[in-house]
Amino acid sequence: MRTIDLSPLYRSFIGSDRLATFIDNAARFENQSTFPPYNIELLEENKYRIAMAVAGFSDNEIQIEVQENTLTVSGKKEAKEEKDDRRFLHKGISERNFERKFQLGDHVNVIGAALKDGLLNIDLERIIPESKKPKRIEIGKPALENKAE
Repeated sequence: MRTIDLSPLYRSFIGSDRLATFIDNAARFENQSTFPPYNIELLEENKYRIAMAVAGFSDNEIQIEVQENTLTVSGKKEAKEEKDDRRFLHKGISERNFERKFQLGDHVNVIGAALKDGLLNIDLERIIPESKKPKRIEIGKPALENKAE
């Protein structure tokens, strides 16, 4: 496994060290499995949906967790005690356990999840606090000169 020290990059970025953090996180998740397949949709300006193909899984076999901007979706099939009488000529629907991680952006919250027709839909919304929204600054006297008068 490659390990890259990105600490020199952090010194070069002024106020935008998110790029170095993004590269660092991408390297951390590079060994992740490609199962199950998923889509990420933009529903509205600040609303998103992750749709995962989880055929064969029920809602009690899937767990969704969010911790520190990391969304983790895992599925665990319960071991069947009885012998299955089905004989497959071809088995293309995988029913193996999985874990998929997504790195969420700042101020992105999971607002709901639903399982329908073999697709797990996870809805996300980015809620930017007022203190983080852009502010329009009027051109006039500098604030320090106004205080000195």
